[in-house]
Amino acid sequence: MKEIALHLLDIVQNSVRAGASHVDIRFLLGADGVLEMGVRDDGCGMSPELLARVRSPFTTTRTTRKVGLGIPLLMQNAMQSGGHVDLESEEGKGTEIVAYFVTSSIDCLPLGDLASTMASIIMGSPDKPEFSIRCASPAGEMSFSTETIRPMLEGVSLSEPGVVQWIKESLEEEIEPIMGGIMK
Repeated sequence: MKEIALHLLDIVQNSVRAGASHVDIRFLLGADGVLEMGVRDDGCGMSPELLARVRSPFTTTRTTRKVGLGIPLLMQNAMQSGGHVDLESEEGKGTEIVAYFVTSSIDCLPLGDLASTMASIIMGSPDKPEFSIRCASPAGEMSFSTETIRPMLEGVSLSEPGVVQWIKESLEEEIEPIMGGIMK
């Protein structure tokens, strides 16, 4: 993966497949330059056995292929920057994965287009789950939730092209002053 936002897309797809009804995403940039990307869901969670193996590229729950590279690649990219990944999961309660990236490292991936990635995530699963994102840095903080905007749309689908464009533009406007220029 060439961008942190693409890792987000992969991790969120796992949450959707796990039957989550809520997926909470956060990007927090500390004054020390460490970027925290967190994804927490209330999906089916993982058994202790799967949780112990999921860091291996030879572990996947999919039947269409025999490897699962998402978490191992995320771990590799975080570690290359001097960061790490924490992973917690409990069957029936959900999963939380948090990746830390040292943005001052020459080996740190760029953040990528977070607003477009979020718009794609929402468009790909317009009915369920509900998504929320929070971004914070020394420059400020923002938050966005599909649960908050859904009533304003009065039944119009989150996958409608005009709605997707509005979401993308709204997120760009809010995220850029907070996360922009940090890791382009």
